[in-house]
Amino acid sequence: MNDGPGGSAKPFDPFEPYRGMRDASLDAVARVMVDAVNSEGYAQASGAMLDACLTASTPFREALGRSMVHALEQLSLPSRQEVASLAARFTNLEMRLDDMDAKLDAVFAAQQKAAATAASPAEAPNPAPPAPAAGKRTRPAGAEAGLPGKRGMRGSKR
Repeated sequence: MNDGPGGSAKPFDPFEPYRGMRDASLDAVARVMVDAVNSEGYAQASGAMLDACLTASTPFREALGRSMVHALEQLSLPSRQEVASLAARFTNLEMRLDDMDAKLDAVFAAQQKAAATAASPAEAPNPAPPAPAAGKRTRPAGAEAGLPGKRGMRGSKR
């Protein structure tokens, strides 16, 4: 049977024919299932079952949503819709502040340019301070001492 310790003959395996039958039958079943799943009838049937499940679960989802909103109100926590609304409002506010900042930068640059052209070097005893770098503004008076600027005062009641 065996050609020796270094022989190339395979030992007899009684389960080899069964493995071949198993592989062949699995391949045949897989082909049939792929054909069935790719059919129009299967798509319609699975769509009908999905619609039925969603229709049946809708009242439960709505009840869960109402109870969640009620529980969040009792715990003084915001709901998902309230957080999304606040995020949209903050985004809008941030965009408006950015627009105002860009307009202030343009006004500041025009003011610096007008001041530079109005004062001639012969009339001014001290040279003008260097203009700030592009995109940067100097801090308003009192900012070094930690006093709030106009933005910090907005909304406060005195």
